[in-house]
Amino acid sequence: MKVAIFGSQFQSDKLEKVLSVFSLLRQMKAEIFVSEFFYCFLSSTLMNPPLVDGIIEGDDFTADVAFSIGGDGTYLRTVHHIGDKNIPILGINTGRLGFLADIDTSEIESAISEFYSNYYRIEEMSQLHLRIDGAPFDEYPCALNEIAILKRDSSSMINVHATINEEYLNGYQGDGLLIATPTGSTAYALSVGGPIILPGSKNILIAPVAPHNLTARPLVVDNSSVIDLEVESRSKNFLVSLDGRSFSMPCTVKLQIIKADYSVKAFKRHAHTYIQTLRRKMMWGVDPRG
Repeated sequence: MKVAIFGSQFQSDKLEKVLSVFSLLRQMKAEIFVSEFFYCFLSSTLMNPPLVDGIIEGDDFTADVAFSIGGDGTYLRTVHHIGDKNIPILGINTGRLGFLADIDTSEIESAISEFYSNYYRIEEMSQLHLRIDGAPFDEYPCALNEIAILKRDSSSMINVHATINEEYLNGYQGDGLLIATPTGSTAYALSVGGPIILPGSKNILIAPVAPHNLTARPLVVDNSSVIDLEVESRSKNFLVSLDGRSFSMPCTVKLQIIKADYSVKAFKRHAHTYIQTLRRKMMWGVDPRG
């Protein structure tokens, strides 16, 4: 078994649990390869960093499974590194909320044991694909959570003209527009008033950011839709953000967003369901009075 491990910095109280990942994988006789960034952090933190079989530099690697150790941001960066390699991701949460990295550090031993016993399920999460002026985006063109069209400064609004399947939808005046997946419905889109969409739903969410017109509301469309966008801005430019990776664009470009032709494969424990995770992370049913 070849395991690729990606991670981020974590607090000292998580150290023992993180090191147990390496120890358990060694017991299972796994080949362990670690991203260069994470290994540098471990080396600078520990007198004796864990033994590994190799360092991952860039995105040219193979593995049977990828471990993401950190929060949801780390998970998204892991998705970026994996690209279309079809490698399932096991997300261990050492951060805060953890919708994507949903395995708690207290569950590490049981989760790894279940993985080696083939007692797990793979959940496929759709991604969005960005094209610029009819051509593939030069950077990594996919987003698991959302593609955001945003104003660059804190003053003037932008106007995002949206067309769906060659039919004009609306001009969204405001701070921007989000195009999100069901996975991303609990991310940025949730904070702008979008609905929560269950995984596996074949949908795309369109949600305005601080719209000038209060009748502009989130809209759910089929994920086979082709969404074309043009932007007007007094500053003649705007930002495009793919899962937090931001790029400045001139208003002369035309954007097109479609469902990507490959998905993210996530390791899920049989004991975990999305409804359980949603209820726990959103603290539904918890009495705030204590």
